[in-house]
Amino acid sequence: MLLNAASPALTLAVVGTGAMGRGIAQIAALAGLKVWLHDSAPGAADQALLALSQTLNTLRDKGKIAPEAAAQAIEALRVAPSLDVLADAHVAVEAIVEDLGAKQTLFRQLEAVLAPEAVLATNTSSLSVTAIAAACRHPDRVAGFHFFNPVPLMKVVEVIAGLRSDPAVLRFLDGLARRMGHTPVQAQDTPGFIVNHAGRGYGTEALRLLSETVGSPQAIDDVLRGQAGFRLGPFELFDLTGLDVSAPVMESIYRQYFDEPRYRPSPITVQRHVAGLLGRKSGEGFYRYADGKIQRTDYGTHPARQPSAVWICRAEPDLALRARDLVQAAGATLDTGALPSPASLCIVTPVGEDVTHCAVDEGIDPGRTVGLDLLFPQDRCAAVYANPRTTPEALAEALGLLAPVTQSVRVLRDSTGLVTQRVIATIVNIASDIAQQGIATPADIDQAVTLGLGYPQGPLTWGDALGPARIVRILRGIEALSGDPRYRSSPWLRRRAELGLSLRAGELQPD
Repeated sequence: MLLNAASPALTLAVVGTGAMGRGIAQIAALAGLKVWLHDSAPGAADQALLALSQTLNTLRDKGKIAPEAAAQAIEALRVAPSLDVLADAHVAVEAIVEDLGAKQTLFRQLEAVLAPEAVLATNTSSLSVTAIAAACRHPDRVAGFHFFNPVPLMKVVEVIAGLRSDPAVLRFLDGLARRMGHTPVQAQDTPGFIVNHAGRGYGTEALRLLSETVGSPQAIDDVLRGQAGFRLGPFELFDLTGLDVSAPVMESIYRQYFDEPRYRPSPITVQRHVAGLLGRKSGEGFYRYADGKIQRTDYGTHPARQPSAVWICRAEPDLALRARDLVQAAGATLDTGALPSPASLCIVTPVGEDVTHCAVDEGIDPGRTVGLDLLFPQDRCAAVYANPRTTPEALAEALGLLAPVTQSVRVLRDSTGLVTQRVIATIVNIASDIAQQGIATPADIDQAVTLGLGYPQGPLTWGDALGPARIVRILRGIEALSGDPRYRSSPWLRRRAELGLSLRAGELQPD
């Protein structure tokens, strides 16, 4: 019988004492558990114990934890020189190298040592929990318990059900996560689980934009941070994580889903990985780094001048109103004609289309036409999208129009779906398909993404805010103009758009 996760007598074994193992051990010891540390590398567990003791004392000295809590946590940490010492553990958490054979061997060994009712949990981030459990005589006692680095700060953990995991084991790990101060989210055993799966939309779509030469990495980052509120742009994030980590994960999830187009990676990362442009750790990635500090490029100075008049496309009435407000705030003259006068700057507001398509569809002069993505706020960063025939004079007028109403302006090439709406629609679509596949509940998807990826909103909440029907329009527009099946709408998204239903709404359970 499983011991209650709240029991003061609970003992946890951490096998693998690298960064992840140490983080798990730290929060477990602070939660009042007795913690065994074991590592197959000679001396590694002793080094981990020393490092954890130093960390806990530093937290005490900074007033982050009480002196008694630090002392009790240090006292709770013990080194297990061999696996046999772990026999009294009620739960073992594996945090070794991401190698299926190595994990299967370890789990067979743990099953032989621990009591029959003990829980075996894997911290794998990319391997199948079901495949790991298949090495055991009793796979029902095995489940995923995926933390994020750094464990003490990233307050979410994925509790992953293998195909044969006992529901009681999942409930136990749920309670254990809460005891250790983390938020558990329940996931089925699929490639990427929730967080790494949901994260495919941000970086892969940014790479797609880069491959289309829509803008530089820095410009794309600036627009996504400024308009959507991301803490880091996708290329800043690639550099922080390191392409030696990110590139294999992208390819692994793509291959595990049998080359599903939604997750298609980019040759850009392969080339840069081979070249050693890994990011911060190598001193250069999508950015250069000096003394660990990012070196940003100064943008070229584009001339700017006030337009004589501004005409706004009315194809999207609500966005046309936002454009009118922007023109008025800038103090520019509004051209209210059904068609623009010969001297007016023309503004279009594409939804899933590009500036070129909008200009041709409206029958206006593309040379005087630029696009704005007014689905998102422009006050922190505005992006001017120039089609291939936009003249330097029209661009100068667009910059002169926007300069008074925004902190910065970026000039980008024409893009189907522009930048921000295209990336956000992709994120929402992938999250919708996670819900469609029953990998996790809508609530857990949103919570996992906000806590695990730090997005400003959960993707399904974001989809509701923009409107499911509009997200579908964006995706259909990109798919129609690009011919790329990566943009096809998830049934979860499409049905809710047609029914006027929230993306966070569940469904009746089928038989």
